[in-house]
Amino acid sequence: MERIDPMSWKADLPAFREKTEAFYAGELDKAAYKGFSGLYGSYAQKGGKASMLRLRMTAGRVTPEKLAFTADAIRKHGVKRLHFTTCQTIQLHDLQPQTVCAVMEEALSAGIVTMGGGGDYPRNVMCAPLSGVEPGEYFDVLPWAEAAADYLMHFIKAEKMPRKLKVCFSNSPANAVHATYRDLGFVAKSNGLFDVYSAGGLGNNPRFGVKVAEDVQPEMVLYYIKAMWLTFRAYGNYENRGKARTRYMQDTCGGPEGYRRTFREKLEEVFASGEDLTIREIPATPELTGDSSVCPPSPRVLPQKQPGLYAVAWHPLGGQPDPAVFCAVADAVAQMPGTEMRLAPDETAYLINLTGAEAARMLELTAGDTAQSLFETSVSCIGAATCQVGVRDSQALLAACVKAVREAQLPCGALPQIHISGCPSSCGTHQTGAIGFRGAAKVIDKKPHSAFTLYVNGDSRQGCEAMGRELGVVLEERIPEFLVALGKTVAASGMDYASWNAKDPTAIDGVAAEYLA
Repeated sequence: MERIDPMSWKADLPAFREKTEAFYAGELDKAAYKGFSGLYGSYAQKGGKASMLRLRMTAGRVTPEKLAFTADAIRKHGVKRLHFTTCQTIQLHDLQPQTVCAVMEEALSAGIVTMGGGGDYPRNVMCAPLSGVEPGEYFDVLPWAEAAADYLMHFIKAEKMPRKLKVCFSNSPANAVHATYRDLGFVAKSNGLFDVYSAGGLGNNPRFGVKVAEDVQPEMVLYYIKAMWLTFRAYGNYENRGKARTRYMQDTCGGPEGYRRTFREKLEEVFASGEDLTIREIPATPELTGDSSVCPPSPRVLPQKQPGLYAVAWHPLGGQPDPAVFCAVADAVAQMPGTEMRLAPDETAYLINLTGAEAARMLELTAGDTAQSLFETSVSCIGAATCQVGVRDSQALLAACVKAVREAQLPCGALPQIHISGCPSSCGTHQTGAIGFRGAAKVIDKKPHSAFTLYVNGDSRQGCEAMGRELGVVLEERIPEFLVALGKTVAASGMDYASWNAKDPTAIDGVAAEYLA
């Protein structure tokens, strides 16, 4: 299998420019443009006056070259807003048509391909963010994720799938990328092999994945990707987009066991075809070690498994970094050999392979633009102020909640990381968060009011997976007050939220009762 040269996608860009110009000239309606532009990783924002562009960062890895390009684009084009997404990409927002076209083309020279970033295509392959440097991981899954990503790019121009396809790789039971409930997930094991899960996903009709294979050799993963593609095309719903995601195939095939048999049949077809999809070459990982420099103590500093090296966590509120800080970090990385950025599904960015002195520098650069507590690392989709399909402004809710919690001076740990989605699509993964909110409306005196549905006790960890229990609807204006009351109740117990909730998982019901509309 040959890797597609990123520059080869340049031939597809004139069509995007033509359609984009037509849309902004009023010659193409919103729906038609959305159906076209998703292929290119771009959508018009709500209101149709600006666009966003999704920069695919394969496996969440932002190399120094990609980081430098993104910083240069921010400076050159005056980008004022960007977002670390829950699918490990970087979105640039509020772009005018000429800018979105220019950045899309310029990105190819840095190996950043936006094609397939939206629409019914294979999306950015996800990977455990600290793979290769995390103490206790089963093995480094990053090389296999990158090989899978290269292979999946070949499907962008293949026969059309019913909907998008999300593939991911986890390196431990922490399950940071939700590999057990994606369209296709490769789950590392202590024996150096993968278990494979398929047909999972959040949103409407959420499903945990079906284990379709055990003890798969890493070099064989592409056979399973091809089988997934064949299964999706054969049994996916081309008639009803609302039921076209892979998780609906569990019902189509008669339940989890029926789906497992169906997938295995397609897998046998792939093996019988004679097509050679075995991965034979994986780039060698350079061996890095630190120096004797001392890293200052900080909860944001994580020792790596490589002696003397560290990772620094940087979590801008809502996953929206200050562009100036982003550029300063990029400049610093360029002067630190071996250092790179990794993006996490909870919108955290990690700067890895840092010496003690370099870690201290990264702490300093990001100090004014990062979460100061576990609660402040809460996850939010981009929200209805920007997203065409959004119902509620999740980013505004998160900002209001952070402000209220800070003013209440709650101790760190009194509240967990929460997850907010502006609509049922669950881009903020509200369904498997300890506490989750999903955009909704509440009719009072025949008038709709902005609200969110509250979910509790979801869990994303492998072996502990649970969908959150729906408690009811809370008016948006009362959510900050509810969280402060919850945090005070937990703090008074002398425990952190995780311990308090574990002692009585229904205790939150009593606190929430007063706030349910």
